[in-house]
Amino acid sequence: MRAFIFPGQGSQAVGMGQALADASAAAREVFQEVDEALGQNLFRLMCEGPADELTLTENAQPAIMANAIATLRVLEREGGVRLADKAEFVAGHSLGEYTALCAAEALDLTTTAKLLRLRGQAMQAAVPVGVGAMAAILKLEFDAVAKIAADAAQGEVCTVANDNAPGQVVISGHKAAIDRASDLVKAAGGRAMPLPVSAPFHCPLMQPAAEAMADALGKADLRAPLVPVYANVTAAPVADPADIRRLLVEQVTGTVRWRESILAMQSAGVHQFVELGGKVLAPMIKRITPDAEAVSVVSMEDIEGLAKSL
Repeated sequence: MRAFIFPGQGSQAVGMGQALADASAAAREVFQEVDEALGQNLFRLMCEGPADELTLTENAQPAIMANAIATLRVLEREGGVRLADKAEFVAGHSLGEYTALCAAEALDLTTTAKLLRLRGQAMQAAVPVGVGAMAAILKLEFDAVAKIAADAAQGEVCTVANDNAPGQVVISGHKAAIDRASDLVKAAGGRAMPLPVSAPFHCPLMQPAAEAMADALGKADLRAPLVPVYANVTAAPVADPADIRRLLVEQVTGTVRWRESILAMQSAGVHQFVELGGKVLAPMIKRITPDAEAVSVVSMEDIEGLAKSL
């Protein structure tokens, strides 16, 4: 069994998508549709930068999605691969869950781009700059980090945002609480790395963004996906559109349970994970479950190689 998986924020880079667009009309069509949906030349920003503008949440989220969907569309058109025939499940890390839903045809591309632009804007606007912070915690396991976060809160918000892989957990919340947690992490033998983010994602401070997404998702045309999607907040498969809507809203303030999602998919019989449009998740998966096969597909050469192997 196989799962197609899609990267989250942080995987953006100036130049992304350029080679695919040069090589394939299928990729160019994706980037053009996203540009038209957003009323913005996002693809030029992806190709030329500047990097700080591409990194803005409202640009990075649709850009990462567009690059991954372009990779999939090239695989489908040039490689003759149909997702529903070659993957039993899809999943994505944070914003990648929207990409996964688009890939599985639960959302169309234009709707996905607009939802991610709104999601990026709403998450950015939810908390004034400087009030919140995030930190990656290395060398400590999830339970230890969760306890440290709870101890550091002291009436403020400090929670686990991402359970990425063994020894890689991200915390989010008020800056002072994150600083306290970082000190406790060091005392416990771990390492805390402040993340260069503009807002504290996946924590209760994002509630205004969750409300904005609840309103937008309530109006969006969301259908049953071709294959079940593993939801970030439950680490379990979901296919009912009403459940998908509810879980996407919860995802804004909830923990991304990526490590558990990978283990759950493996328990369900998945032996190969194919990351489309990035090189971030496959290395994580090798840390979570070293005996699983995990491949990253970014270039035309990657796409051609995957198409031959499927």
